[in-house]
Amino acid sequence: MLDIRNLLRAAAGTAALLVSSACSQPDSKQESRAEVVVNESTFRCIRDMTKVRGFFVDNVLGNVAATVAVAQSATGGTYPPGSLVQVIPTTAMVKHQAGHNPETNDWEFIELDVKADGATILGRGYAELNMRSGLNCFTCHKPAKATWDLICDQAKDCLPIPLTPAMLRGLANTDPRCPKITLPQEQVEALAVLAARSSPPASEK
Repeated sequence: MLDIRNLLRAAAGTAALLVSSACSQPDSKQESRAEVVVNESTFRCIRDMTKVRGFFVDNVLGNVAATVAVAQSATGGTYPPGSLVQVIPTTAMVKHQAGHNPETNDWEFIELDVKADGATILGRGYAELNMRSGLNCFTCHKPAKATWDLICDQAKDCLPIPLTPAMLRGLANTDPRCPKITLPQEQVEALAVLAARSSPPASEK
């Protein structure tokens, strides 16, 4: 049986809903000044976020529509403060207010451990943050063209990660915080490959 938590840890090392009425939309002026507070309760089942192509978005300040609009744009744009972007359950990017950290375009990088009962923050930071594997988040995202605001989905200049699209989809679909679903065979096979890659040599067991 695949150990999904170990797969998620390995993937992290190697590598939300539109507002329905004007009354429910956040005040843009108030949102633009609000502090972006991120803690372990910020993170939930990745599939409860809004999926845009191969990644998931939300906004911790409530301005989900603005985040989705940039994510869906064919010409890119700057994500609004509070934007939360994830590809797999164990890594996240959060956009802070303008000027918070100019070097990373105000993005904070976060590494997580996820279990059925929630998420634990293992590390968080900016250009200096290294995953437990030693890989640096900002190094991978930095080559992205400015128009994509460090988001790699449409930026062909980001450094490649050794995870196939099927692996990424499989990891999202096996988030232990989400209801279980039946995986397509392609994702089952992809996760098996990832599990084999992540297993230590027999001499180390």
